[in-house]
Amino acid sequence: MPVPEARRKTQLSRQQYLDLYYYMRLNREVEETMTKLFRQNKIVGGLYSSLGQEGISVGSAYALEKKDWMAPMIRNIGALLVKGVPPRDIFTQHMAKFTSPTKGKDGTSHFGDLQNLHIVSPISMLGDLIPVMTGVAMAGRYLGQNIVAMTWIGDGGSSTGVFHEGLNLAASQRAPFVLILENNLWAYSTPVRRQVPLDNLADRAKAYGIQSYSIDGNDVVEVYNTTKEAVDKARAGDGPILIEAKSFRRRGHAQHDPAEYVPPAQREYWEKRDPIALYETFLFKQKLLDAKGKKEIEDKISGLLEKEREFAENSPMPPAETVSEGVYCTGDDCHKIAADWQRPVAEVMPPKSNVDPVWTVKGFGSGKNASRENAPIHFGDTPSVENSNTDKVPTAKKLAGEPPRAKGRG
Repeated sequence: MPVPEARRKTQLSRQQYLDLYYYMRLNREVEETMTKLFRQNKIVGGLYSSLGQEGISVGSAYALEKKDWMAPMIRNIGALLVKGVPPRDIFTQHMAKFTSPTKGKDGTSHFGDLQNLHIVSPISMLGDLIPVMTGVAMAGRYLGQNIVAMTWIGDGGSSTGVFHEGLNLAASQRAPFVLILENNLWAYSTPVRRQVPLDNLADRAKAYGIQSYSIDGNDVVEVYNTTKEAVDKARAGDGPILIEAKSFRRRGHAQHDPAEYVPPAQREYWEKRDPIALYETFLFKQKLLDAKGKKEIEDKISGLLEKEREFAENSPMPPAETVSEGVYCTGDDCHKIAADWQRPVAEVMPPKSNVDPVWTVKGFGSGKNASRENAPIHFGDTPSVENSNTDKVPTAKKLAGEPPRAKGRG
């Protein structure tokens, strides 16, 4: 897929280029570590791999600012790492340890951080995060925070009803929202061509009048540059943007799925387009990385993950007496929920926010309703109460004094 010339020429700093490489490598090594833990029966529940899709999670999340909000899905561990989640939280969460973010009460990637990292926990019903994050984006605008909200969805998830409902809501509200559509060619075992009559899923944005891009999800620089452009536009008030990142899911839906339905030729083609290998070649060619620098990054990741894995394996399981704790929020003693106003509250409160509740359209006339108050909306000419024959109109008092009518037919 050709890269737009403008984005190909976008320059990052040397540190930014190396950051993208580091997080992609960390993403892969974290998942490889968890694969080993899964085979040792130390992972509780399923394990979902993003092998071959690391460039999408890392490149898109790297385009966000610290104040921005995101809601990752099961294959977006790279986005969690970029946002600042330590590997030990990911390990302990999958192992249901008491030291995990949910204290062992949930598994896989179902955790978030509302206070510091601005991460909303995944929702298992695919597509539901789209209206949720649209709401986050709208709330941020209302509070004057100037934030952007982002979430991800797969090709299969883009066929759910709530995908379209949420995207329509975002479009109609011009919410500062960016949706990354990861087209990895398979919705579990259903190929895209069997579920969607489109070559580019980005075309779905046309129905809602919003901008969209279709990009190579295995080119982390293109993912970053395109997402950064989309984030900047959304923050500037240009409304939501959909980005389709094309890639390939190189493992099954989860560890239990051997993915034997994938044609060997298709797998072979995409394995040659490994995003980390492609990016590494680019970095060496641009003299941004050499053998020594690569070794230093590998050693850094290896040392970090050894400590994080040991911490997770040595962490205790949840004590039985804590089973009922933290299941329901009980108010401020659980955690305080308060609006973070970044604009004068008076701007959105009466009297400054008050407007005349009458919408008069030229040529449609105006008038009063039965209670002699201005009607909120006038369609057509409404005769005023003063000019109507009030004697023939039963008042509320008259109606109240009339005996009830007998029930029956006729």
